[in-house]
Amino acid sequence: MLKSMKWITAGVLCAAALSAHAQVNQVRVWAAACANCHGTDGRAEPGMESLAGKNKDDMLKTLLDFKSGRKPATIMHQLSKGYTDEQLAEIAAYFAAQKK
Repeated sequence: MLKSMKWITAGVLCAAALSAHAQVNQVRVWAAACANCHGTDGRAEPGMESLAGKNKDDMLKTLLDFKSGRKPATIMHQLSKGYTDEQLAEIAAYFAAQKK
């Protein structure tokens, strides 16, 4: 009985770890859509806006402004509409956590 409880506990811990890992990967997948203009992990080439290390609250406000149409854009208003507000918050937090 004790051995089976250890295996169950180990299985639950592994499942929790995999779930957390999958969640991190999902945010990276969403953020990868930004790489064409803003660079890998938000570090853009000269001439484009880098997002790495920027304030997450400022980025989220900008993304929500694009989504609502309050901020004019050529493509960002279309891209931002493809995400929920919560997903945009996670994307902003991801870029804010990246090193410049």
